Amino acid sequence: MSDTIIKNKDTVLNEFDQPVKGVSLMQDAWRRLKKNKMAMFGLVTLIFYTIISLSAPLLPIHSYKQQVLGHQFLKPSLRPAGELMYERQDKLIRGMAAKEGRTELNEAEIKKLADLKASITTEKKVLLNGEEVLVHERVYPLGTDSLGRDLLARIIYGGQVSILIGLLGAITSVLIGVVLGALSGYIGGTFDSLMMHFVDIMYSLPYMLLVIIFMAVFGRAIQNLFFALAIVSWLTVARVVRGQIISLKNSEYVEAARSSGAGTGRIVFRHLIPNTAGVIIVYTTLRVPSFIMLEAFLSFLGLGVQAPFASWGVLIQDGVYAMTTYPWLLWFPAAAMTLFLFSMNFLGDGLRDAMDPQSKNKL
Repeated sequence: MSDTIIKNKDTVLNEFDQPVKGVSLMQDAWRRLKKNKMAMFGLVTLIFYTIISLSAPLLPIHSYKQQVLGHQFLKPSLRPAGELMYERQDKLIRGMAAKEGRTELNEAEIKKLADLKASITTEKKVLLNGEEVLVHERVYPLGTDSLGRDLLARIIYGGQVSILIGLLGAITSVLIGVVLGALSGYIGGTFDSLMMHFVDIMYSLPYMLLVIIFMAVFGRAIQNLFFALAIVSWLTVARVVRGQIISLKNSEYVEAARSSGAGTGRIVFRHLIPNTAGVIIVYTTLRVPSFIMLEAFLSFLGLGVQAPFASWGVLIQDGVYAMTTYPWLLWFPAAAMTLFLFSMNFLGDGLRDAMDPQSKNKL
């Protein structure tokens, strides 16, 4: 006897007269994703980064491009910048006196420190927004860079650029790959053969060299960076989607759509591509870290984001040159970028397992 009975067209009851709720594919995937602790950690971290990046103009941080040359290379601290400046100058003067064999400061050195202390308490600066403030009362929790800019603000705004590059680059490349791969797999024949030969030719070319040449010729504008990264990164997703479409194009629902008079475009975009959504979502998630890493690599070559904008790659490049003397310039941007990349990989792996029907018993 069946465990369920149909009471009416809207309600299904089990043997205990309890309603049975249907579970969609996405609901089932979400249920399994929640059991993956690392994937949920990645999702929570991604949401945190997104909130911080979007709310950056509302956060109590300094401008990412405001330069205060007197605040160069200040160490991370919750104390006012003026105190750190005075301590640094005092230590420098006393060190020079010690090298000369003196234990006491001379009048010129004492006057220099007194003048510095007076300027610290009274010096004002007009900010980029027109506001006049006592500039030496600023606090830099993560320190400052070589131009006296707030490293915390530059990491947050750099995260906006890096995440935007990762998301737009991944989405653009996936859209190109999905459309071309789906059409190639469904149409087949000469079109499929020509498309796959073109993909093979593109695979044989040095990927990064093409990007470097494109950036060198057309400039380092952010839109050029998006286009350069996306235009030659759709090859893998096109092959993956093509294989999925070939395995699905003779399914019963496709035959039914074809027999009802549906055209190629409707079958591909309304029936076949939605049934490959799981693969597409997973691949997009895993491509975001790749694009961020590629942008960081281009930044090391001097082809990354242009000033005054910065990305995590640019900040890490700057930190590498000063890491022996000012290690915080490398540690903090590298930590922010590493945490985001790991979180995206954890989430991508979790989505792959959650949306794979063969892995239902694993979670």
